[in-house]
Amino acid sequence: MRHPVSLEERVHDGSGRIAVGGLSKSFGPINAVTDLSFTVEPGSVTGFLGPNGSGKTTTLRMLLGLITPSSGAAVINGVPFAQLSNPATVVGAVLESQGFHPGRTARNHLRSYGAAMNVPDERADQVLELVGLSGAATRRTGGFSLGMHQRLALATALLGDPQVLILDEPSNGLDPEGIAWLRGFLRSFAATGRTVLISSHLLREMEHTVDRVVIISRGRCVYDGDLEQLRSAQRSRVLVEASDPGKLVESLRQAGMDAHYLQDGRLAVPDTDSRTVADLALQAGIALYGMQDERIDLEQLFFQLTSGQYTGGQYAQGGADPRWAAPGAGRQDQQGGNSGFGGGF
Repeated sequence: MRHPVSLEERVHDGSGRIAVGGLSKSFGPINAVTDLSFTVEPGSVTGFLGPNGSGKTTTLRMLLGLITPSSGAAVINGVPFAQLSNPATVVGAVLESQGFHPGRTARNHLRSYGAAMNVPDERADQVLELVGLSGAATRRTGGFSLGMHQRLALATALLGDPQVLILDEPSNGLDPEGIAWLRGFLRSFAATGRTVLISSHLLREMEHTVDRVVIISRGRCVYDGDLEQLRSAQRSRVLVEASDPGKLVESLRQAGMDAHYLQDGRLAVPDTDSRTVADLALQAGIALYGMQDERIDLEQLFFQLTSGQYTGGQYAQGGADPRWAAPGAGRQDQQGGNSGFGGGF
């Protein structure tokens, strides 16, 4: 009788593959991560995306052995991080709260970490050059900008020449030039057959960097797939202000099209164009007072997938007002039936 193959056995090939299976973590009554499963393949950049508080950092900390899961497993090369024989040569990681001694130079900071990893002193200058900080090697880190701290943190992660990079919000503090540099660096790193997992709360920031995305909301996976597949889900719609909306809805449905009302009284007609709607309205003798073609972008798709986890209300002049919208108002929870791509569009 053949026994089922475990998560660890499936990915124990030394390639740098990351596998997360049935991962859950609770802090008292709070479920930070629930039954999360995904794989990060070598040779690609995978974006790990979700709103702030969605469980991204908790997941990364479990992957790096800093938090014990309530259930499930997170492995690299088929084993938990704590069981890697020489973790610094397998995984380089940058989490949000990086600390640097303000009186220590960048070079000395890296040499002190390198000594603990048993790497030669010259590796410090190599990684400083990789991240564009060669000119700041002898400067004390207390005078560094936030962007320079981010580069130094990345240099620290690269000291062991790892197979895998795990980065939590690495572009924080980087200017546009720095973000463009980081994008190119990560793609070149992955092109050597290594693995990159990068977290962010902004899809738009990541869409030119990643090949694949894992999107989580409230600790659960809501999308796991190629970025191109997500792009193909982009939809268009026409927003219409009509003299007789009910009659226009009837005409549209007779033509095989759907429509729904918006809060401002206009109609939203998905997957069509303004000329088609105008022709139908003309045939039905309905006056149109305004039309607008609209195409949903990746950022809007991201917001739909994450179901407005921390959406605030709309401010009404004069203070408290019943028009304040509760978080998630106007949406159905995904478990209640709306698909991630359909809600609110």
